[in-house]
Amino acid sequence: MPTAYRHSGLAVTEHTLDVPLDHARPDGPTITLFAREVTAAGREGEDLPRLLWLQGGPGHRAERPDAPGAWLHRALRDHRVVLMDQRGTGRSTPADRHTLAAHPDPAATAGYLARFRADAIVRDAELLRRHLAAGGERDRPWTVLGQSFGGFCALTYLSLAPEGLEKVMITGGLPSLTAHADDVYRAAYVRVLDHNARYFERYPGDQRLLDEVAAHLAGNDVRLPTGERLTVRRLQTLGVLLGTASTFDRLHYLLETAFVPGPRGPEPSDPFLRAVESAVSFAEHPLYAVLHEAVYAQGGRPTAWSAHRVREEFPAFDASRGGPLRLTGEMVYPWHFEEDPALVPLREAAHLLAGRTDWPPLYDPDRLAGNRVPVAAAVYHDDMYVDREQSLRTAAHVRGLRAWTTDAHAHDGVRVDPGVYDRLLAMVRGEA
Repeated sequence: MPTAYRHSGLAVTEHTLDVPLDHARPDGPTITLFAREVTAAGREGEDLPRLLWLQGGPGHRAERPDAPGAWLHRALRDHRVVLMDQRGTGRSTPADRHTLAAHPDPAATAGYLARFRADAIVRDAELLRRHLAAGGERDRPWTVLGQSFGGFCALTYLSLAPEGLEKVMITGGLPSLTAHADDVYRAAYVRVLDHNARYFERYPGDQRLLDEVAAHLAGNDVRLPTGERLTVRRLQTLGVLLGTASTFDRLHYLLETAFVPGPRGPEPSDPFLRAVESAVSFAEHPLYAVLHEAVYAQGGRPTAWSAHRVREEFPAFDASRGGPLRLTGEMVYPWHFEEDPALVPLREAAHLLAGRTDWPPLYDPDRLAGNRVPVAAAVYHDDMYVDREQSLRTAAHVRGLRAWTTDAHAHDGVRVDPGVYDRLLAMVRGEA
């Protein structure tokens, strides 16, 4: 039975249902899917249409009512909002080093995790949509709001089950329909270097401080509070913070705590190490690391640790070359599965996934070219995570998709400014 309660002026109903692990085998093993349906308090009895939030990731749970993005309260004026923990995350059957240890070998683990991509997430969402309507309501399509990887899922939804969609809004999440992961990361490294330049232009003194931290790590065995060593290459992954308005400046305030006086000279401070650990660890979202390249995999080619290979084309990221240290971005490397305790048990499975060639297609170009669902997408001009040009090529391919290109927001625009939601809603309604 659903569980209902009130929280901060919101009426919340929790739902769980069993869904097939493999939707091609509906009578096979199942996993649990969890979702919260949120309504403005006092409006529970109104016949409000539903909006499904597809969060970024992969491998991140849905937002919680105690920490809503700017879009949520705005969306509640028009909709019941469904916050679905995508399979493997949150209160849906989790997939991490503990639960995956039940599999007999890495091949079984890899085969299991291969069913956690956008196509399975979309099929889960369709079962959830019908489940929510099972109490005598009309089985009507819903609106989807997809952020980042959630936008990728929305394009898969339009490809696999457009009959379940009334409208689609996408923010910072129009993927290339055909690009290999190499193409994605080759473009991404250029954008990351640009964001490095912007950061050090804003905080020129931080380059010296960052280089001093890197030199200290290279010459000393520095341990994070959890016990693992902090290496220079792991320090470089702090660049993931540079892609959103809400975290861009966080690195500056993190670096200002980098050193304290020690008996043998400056030592990394505990607050600094704790903050670095929080930023670089995959303990809260291991699926992000395991599947990050797999979300681009289709067409019979392996990803083969694409970000790691393509990085060789950009010597600016080579910390051993002696120049100013450059931070990387939203990239996952094979050595993550050697240095992060949350990922070490998944190392062999991750290598198998990187070599996999039989990935099914995620998008149907013909169906998208004939699309009839109203779609609007915010394409952020300087998005560090999703390439603008690849996004615009996809926008031009999807029939009826209206793209709004803006330099007023970073990748997290919809989370920090409700005006992004307003603009997209007006676009899919034909009002703007």
